[in-house]
Amino acid sequence: MNRGFKVLLGIVLLILAVILGFSTAKADQITPEKVATAIDNVWVLVTAFLVFFMQAGFAMVEAGFTRAKNASNIVMKNLMDFAIGSVIFWLFGFAFMFGNDAGGFIGTSGFFLSDSFKHLGLSIPLTSFLMFQTVFAATAATIVSGAMAERTKFIAYCIYSAVISFIIYPVVGHWAWGGGWLSKLGFIDFAGSTVVHSVGGWCALIGAAMLGPRIGKYTKDGKVNAIPGHSITLAALGTFILWFGWFGFNPGSTLSGMNDKIGDIAVNTNLAAAMGAGLAMIYTWIKYKKPDVSMTLNGALAGLVAITAGCASVNTWGAAIIGGLAGVLVVIAVEFIDKKLKIDDPVGAISVHGVCGAFGTLMVGLFATDGGLFYGGGIKQFLVQLAGVASTFVWTTITAFILFAIIKLTVGLRVSEEEEIEGLDVAEHGASAYGDFVMKSQAVK
Repeated sequence: MNRGFKVLLGIVLLILAVILGFSTAKADQITPEKVATAIDNVWVLVTAFLVFFMQAGFAMVEAGFTRAKNASNIVMKNLMDFAIGSVIFWLFGFAFMFGNDAGGFIGTSGFFLSDSFKHLGLSIPLTSFLMFQTVFAATAATIVSGAMAERTKFIAYCIYSAVISFIIYPVVGHWAWGGGWLSKLGFIDFAGSTVVHSVGGWCALIGAAMLGPRIGKYTKDGKVNAIPGHSITLAALGTFILWFGWFGFNPGSTLSGMNDKIGDIAVNTNLAAAMGAGLAMIYTWIKYKKPDVSMTLNGALAGLVAITAGCASVNTWGAAIIGGLAGVLVVIAVEFIDKKLKIDDPVGAISVHGVCGAFGTLMVGLFATDGGLFYGGGIKQFLVQLAGVASTFVWTTITAFILFAIIKLTVGLRVSEEEEIEGLDVAEHGASAYGDFVMKSQAVK
């Protein structure tokens, strides 16, 4: 064996020894606990990204259910409520929601993410938890966009988005999820039927009521005029995106990829959506003699909203019943709000998120397999659920009223009649969403 070959062999053996030693050292550092933490971290982030994609779903649903002349405005609002909300929630909202408890009402520590938040007992990095909670806050904020569509000043909506992410949503979140008084009572809202959806829905109720209806929506004698949206196709696409995103919304709220209930939660979520769509279709088919497309889409969303509170607490039968009832309830609620209350909600956001969010939260008190009335648990859990629904309604409607009143008295809440007729795309943003097409109103001119 010549000298050169011996040297080469020695170098190869040295490299192998280094590699094997490094690998062994790395292997010694990998523990089951670290693997579990890594799985949980990836799970939370992936599901957070799914929930973020729901912003696109909301944008498509709202754009489809409204007129083409306002499509750019709808997209802009859904973009900016996430952008504005992300910053505000990071600076203030997260601390109000998850900071150290102050009398069960609000968090008081950790502003600008300056605290370790060890009291939360997280198994994932704090930044991952912040990301997950940020997309939830954005969901609550964006719900209002559809109910106030086609006549709201863009600057007014930006201000609203900041305030809901700053204080309105975080306070309710602290009550239920941040160690506040509702969590101490045993309130169950696993992924936010009330905390997220009803907060957005009740803000939408106050905003739409104070804003007033779109021009031509109601006649002087109170007759309701339908104002069709420009694309059921877009609305359907948005619904599919939201349905898909909900598989992050609900299963992701376990905050752990190691949780055995992920599959149960996903199945319950899907069943509720399917039953909501199915019974909404059947109900409108009987009532209107034809199956209504827009109501069926909202039926699916109603089922998703309703099951969000109890997706980890009910069995498949409970999920199917809750979702199906929500599918019928949303049709009734849309008609009541439109025809009786004369509140113009172009996309049915108040009914889908406010009414069905409250309904689904209450149903946990009946259908929860551990503590529900129908499973031998008595009335206690239902009363706790009722307290959560009622207190959220009171807090949200009062704060939303104050907020919109201030906006109305300062920058103004509603665009001018001329701007509304022209369309908010041109009036507010100087560009049409469909620049290569001639709008019907322009063609008539």
